[in-house]
Amino acid sequence: MDRKSLSFLALGALVGMLLTTALLIPSIRAARESTGAMERTVLKLAHVLDTTHPVHGGMLRMNDRLKELSGGAVELLVIPNSPLGSETESLSQVRSGALAMTKVSAASLETFVPDMAVFSLPYLFRDSDHVWKTLEGPIGRELLAAGDGVGVHGLAYYDSGSRSFYTVGRPVLTPKDVKGMKIRVMQSPMAMDLIRTLGGAPTPVAWGELYTALQQGMVDGAENNPPSVTTSRHFEVAKHYSLDEHTSIPDVLVMSKIVWDKLSPQVQAWVQQAASESVAHQRKLWDEQTIRSMAELEKAGVKIYHPDKAPFVEASAPVYEAFKGKSLGRLAERIRQVQ
Repeated sequence: MDRKSLSFLALGALVGMLLTTALLIPSIRAARESTGAMERTVLKLAHVLDTTHPVHGGMLRMNDRLKELSGGAVELLVIPNSPLGSETESLSQVRSGALAMTKVSAASLETFVPDMAVFSLPYLFRDSDHVWKTLEGPIGRELLAAGDGVGVHGLAYYDSGSRSFYTVGRPVLTPKDVKGMKIRVMQSPMAMDLIRTLGGAPTPVAWGELYTALQQGMVDGAENNPPSVTTSRHFEVAKHYSLDEHTSIPDVLVMSKIVWDKLSPQVQAWVQQAASESVAHQRKLWDEQTIRSMAELEKAGVKIYHPDKAPFVEASAPVYEAFKGKSLGRLAERIRQVQ
């Protein structure tokens, strides 16, 4: 092999190494800028969603705002599409300090912050306004703060709409239709309990593996919001979507407590402000994407159903019985009283 060919091979190897290193950089990185003595901090934020998802858009807005507030001294490296693993794996890396931030469903936090399970209770909220008054009020702030003790510092909530059933074979028009179905759920005890209560078989599957699971019949269906159904392309194999809207589980933007504690009070303030201000943008994107998603589903030939919710409310009521008089039951009652 001639010297020129060897040079090209060496260059290719160097480029590959640099790309690999970009994904393996520490959760927080500092570098001196050539223009002065200012230290530049880069915080790595990885998540499992597609770049077209409203949550990703919210993160990009947070990054823009963070750079503005800090004069370019602090920024995010936002890494989508599960390169560092599932939500559960990303959360583990956040807790250990290997990853600065991630987005998880509140349901994924149940193991570490038990009261987060309240969001997985079926038909807890009256409407979207009730959801956001809860999240942005004392209860929402209490739950964000509760993660500090287990290494997860809550920054903000992102809109995740309402979750409904989508299936490959028959549609879910009544609670009885769930009986015998293998329904994909998150790694959430509460989510699994709901499916069992309705007579189905809850089947945890990683989000990135769900398309194949639906396609190969490993599960009969799943449950999620319209933007997630379209950005994941699950509607290509699951042609029935029943808008029973059984839960409204927010996404939570979380930061490693280890990394958070290493930041100066000023940088902490910038990060928190940028996160909080990104919520309005993410919610706007969410509303717009939901409208587009429903239109896309109809155009793709997905049959959309609007089942009577009353039978679902009645059938899922036993889920609440196990929590009467307990912390979670009292928290649910507080949420019901939010006006």
